[in-house]
Amino acid sequence: MIDVPLDSGAWRWDPAPPVFAEHRGRACVRLASDLSGLLATLPDVALADGVVEADLLVGPERKFPGVVWRVEDEENFESFFVRPHQVGNPDAIQYTPVFNGVSGWQLYHGEGFGAQIEFPLDGWFTVRVVFSGSRAQAYVADLERPALQIRELKRTPAAGGVGLLAGGPAVHVARFAYDTAAPVLEPLDGPMPAQGVIRTWLVSDAFPESELAPTPILEGRAWTPLASEPIGLADLARINGIHDGRNTVYARAVIRSRTAQTKELVFGFSDRVVVFANGRRLYAGDYTYRSRDYRFLGTIGWFDRVYVPLEAGENELVFAVSEDFGGWGVQARFPDAAGLDGDALA
Repeated sequence: MIDVPLDSGAWRWDPAPPVFAEHRGRACVRLASDLSGLLATLPDVALADGVVEADLLVGPERKFPGVVWRVEDEENFESFFVRPHQVGNPDAIQYTPVFNGVSGWQLYHGEGFGAQIEFPLDGWFTVRVVFSGSRAQAYVADLERPALQIRELKRTPAAGGVGLLAGGPAVHVARFAYDTAAPVLEPLDGPMPAQGVIRTWLVSDAFPESELAPTPILEGRAWTPLASEPIGLADLARINGIHDGRNTVYARAVIRSRTAQTKELVFGFSDRVVVFANGRRLYAGDYTYRSRDYRFLGTIGWFDRVYVPLEAGENELVFAVSEDFGGWGVQARFPDAAGLDGDALA
């Protein structure tokens, strides 16, 4: 392992240099940041496969400290963090990719992304992430057994920087190290592909949510194709970030029906959506974080459904999806796809 002193000039601290201190018997730095949390990186390191490791001390307050790797820039990287306020709960730890400044924790959750574990509060422990290709393992406190098996890293494997994530107040870090040796990780089977899923979307450029009209205005927009993951999820942040209040996109797909019929469509979204079929508004929903009660996370799932009147021939589905933070995504499938065709449909 290559230890990098925390007072080394190799570090890029954002937004400000840390406070150097001694805490619980160790020389360390004290980090504090907002929830976005990318605070310290080693931009001169270009690591595609390897290991990152940090010694942390956290209190029980709500925060999200951890490590980052394959850092392309301050808006694009892989991350793993702990949640001290959720120790012992199913979301005590989490792996999350970040695309265009949007951390997708509301999209990537559950098995393979988070785990129910214990780790010390107000005591030093080590976080280690071992990564190779599209696989990774994360260790927390116990360095003999992985706390999390990450089946598939969501960003395209590429060399990049490494560093620290400080998402919250009063995170102490006593050590950071990395290893360039490529680990060998056994492949794991992924989840079974969902049936009847919309596999390909055309995603528009972003615009302010206030510009949403009663019927979608598609002309004059720039469009980018986006493939869904096998489970059906389309991470819209792969195409756009949120800048200057532009927090809404259209995601459209053409479905061909052999006859005029009505079909059940099951879907999920984050954070807000308006669903149109052939220009007709069918649904509007809001899964914004804490919009229902203080425990409401707004994580995406197959929670909603509409019954879509389809014409014989081509039909256009449009989802207008708006995002605040935590993951910008959409997924949709027809449980019964009999009589439906189209390049967008699996």
